[in-house]
Amino acid sequence: MIDWTKKGRDRDPYEVARRRMVSDQLASKGIASKDVLHVMGELPRHLFVEHAMESQAYLDRPLPLGLGQTISQPFIVAKMTETLQLTGTEKVLEIGTGSGYQAAVLAGLAKEVYSVERLSDLSIRARKVLYRLGYKNIKLRIGDGTLGWKENAPYDRIIVTAGGPKIPESLLHQLVDGGTMIIPVGHEDIQCLEVIQRIGNRFEQKRAIPCRFVKLKGQHGW
Repeated sequence: MIDWTKKGRDRDPYEVARRRMVSDQLASKGIASKDVLHVMGELPRHLFVEHAMESQAYLDRPLPLGLGQTISQPFIVAKMTETLQLTGTEKVLEIGTGSGYQAAVLAGLAKEVYSVERLSDLSIRARKVLYRLGYKNIKLRIGDGTLGWKENAPYDRIIVTAGGPKIPESLLHQLVDGGTMIIPVGHEDIQCLEVIQRIGNRFEQKRAIPCRFVKLKGQHGW
C-alpha cells in the first residue's frame, strides 16, 4: 500500500473516521478478508469525493460525484472486492472508473488494474487523484465499458460498477478460464450482484446480494 502521507500531506485528519468505518461498517457486517480491511483502512476515501462531501466520506453510503454518477458505499466496495479473492498476481478489468476509489482498492490487492470510464471528466479527475497518490499499476481508458478493453484481454478478474439489464457477452469473452467476474444485473432501480466464473467455454453464475447502482450505459447496457 502506498504511503499517501508522503504525497503532500503531513497528517491524516480522517484516520479515526476511517478506522471506525472498517470496524463498524465492514468487519461487523461480515467482511472477513484481512487484506481488504487493511487496504480500505489505509486508503484516504475523502480524497476521491467532492471537497464539500469530505466529512461524509467514511459514512456507509454512496455519495454524488456529479454528472449523475456516485461513489459506491464502502460496504459494497468491500463486498465486491472480497468476492474477487485477489492474491496479488491478478490482472483486473474494472468497468466504471468513477471517482477512482474502487480502482485504488483493487490496485492495493492485485498486480494490474485496467479501468474504463465513458465520461471523460470523471476519468480525468480520477487520474489526477490516483497520480497524486502514486499509483503506477492502474491504467485508465475513456470509452464504452460494455465493450471491455480487448487489447489487454484476457483478465483474471472483471468488476462492473454499474447496473445493467444483462451480462455483456463481450466481457465474458475477455475473462480467462477459471476467472471471476462480478456485476450488478437487474432493473434500472434495483439489481442483484451476479458472480460469474468461467470454466472452459461454460460460465457458472450465482447471485450474491441485492444492490442499487447507476445505469450501465453503452452498446451492451441501457
